[in-house]
Amino acid sequence: MAGTVHVVGAGLAGLSAAVALVESGAQVVVHEAAKQAGGRCRSYFDPALGLTIDNGNHLLLSGNTSALGFMKTIGAPADALTGPDEALFPFADLKTGERWTLRPNAGRVPWWVLRSDRRVPGTRASDYLAPLGILKAAAGKAPGQGGTIGEAMACEGLLYDRLWHPVLLAALNTEPKESDVGLAATILRETLGAGGKASRPLVAVGGLSAAFVDPAVSYLERRGATLRFGHRLRSLTFGEGRIDGLVFGNESLALGPDDSVVLALPPWVAADLVPGLPAPQAYRSIVNAHFAVVPPPGAPLVLGVVNGLTEWLFAYPDRLSVTISGADRLLDVSREDLGAQIWAEVSTLCGLAPERPSWQIVKEKRATFAATPEEAARRSGAVTAHRNLVLAGDWTATGLPSTIEGAIRSGTTAAHALASLADECARARARGAA
Repeated sequence: MAGTVHVVGAGLAGLSAAVALVESGAQVVVHEAAKQAGGRCRSYFDPALGLTIDNGNHLLLSGNTSALGFMKTIGAPADALTGPDEALFPFADLKTGERWTLRPNAGRVPWWVLRSDRRVPGTRASDYLAPLGILKAAAGKAPGQGGTIGEAMACEGLLYDRLWHPVLLAALNTEPKESDVGLAATILRETLGAGGKASRPLVAVGGLSAAFVDPAVSYLERRGATLRFGHRLRSLTFGEGRIDGLVFGNESLALGPDDSVVLALPPWVAADLVPGLPAPQAYRSIVNAHFAVVPPPGAPLVLGVVNGLTEWLFAYPDRLSVTISGADRLLDVSREDLGAQIWAEVSTLCGLAPERPSWQIVKEKRATFAATPEEAARRSGAVTAHRNLVLAGDWTATGLPSTIEGAIRSGTTAAHALASLADECARARARGAA
């Protein structure tokens, strides 16, 4: 690819695009407003805890092929992700005190639902057919056109409460009943529906930066890419069907005829920079709680929790962390009250003393776009009306909800789209010269 590609935004989408571009031999400059890369998926030192934490707990699955392929390309440490050797999902019910472990078999034929010791207690094998309604409703439909999960399956009953609701809420960060059926169908097809081999849980116990960000930055630097931090894009200069320049504060950068741009920014920022750009307009929050205490021996890496405020409990080597999805209702609750309520549940689940250790509450108001049909239909594709401008981000039309997998996939898609556009331009110039 001739010219320089300017990747604006060094979150996982921008890093993924930059990695794919340098692999193809492109000259790449990455511009990032913050002083470090990673965006919403990075690690930082929290003085209240005295620990390095992630700005959000993230669970990956072994079926997340884009994320795992990205890690292999950038040379991430072999132990960057930790998880069991098979698909195991421990759950606890805070109301009844029951505990169970969901154990899908490795293959695609789900014979595990015939075994009561592998299922949710109190459920029958036939109960697990309910998600087929999601796949049927989404088949052949455009994004946002398949309706909601609530229209495709019954959002009630024991199995829904103990499995489908917590799993779908975590994946979509939106109440499942109102969520887009197409996004849910993609999740099911690529992970749980593909069998236990694609559903093994994986966690970056050493931090998201060590697993994804730092190796990507090192990879880019080794291959000659330029990374400019503290470099916030203020505006774009529009030419005839293309972007002619980038404005960074007091610095203006003119683009040559072969230069191009990958815009890998949050949707509300991208929409401000590019008039008329389709982008989601509604968002959902996530609340994370962190407690500086070593998990008790035998604590599961990830524990699903029902009938409580806590939804997912992560046991990191140096702390216990909780994630609560679709958490708009908690934004106005004081941090002190949240910390007390969540610790009361965590101490009960782990058999720990009621005295609360050092703690931290992190509220992310616009963690993801709302995964409703309306918002899914507003997502932009990678290609724009400007022939040298493409988009990346977990909010673009990846077919997935806002996830690490979707962010990384969007970057690769943007890089491939840019290469295709460059080829088309080269062919058009050749025809003109002839």
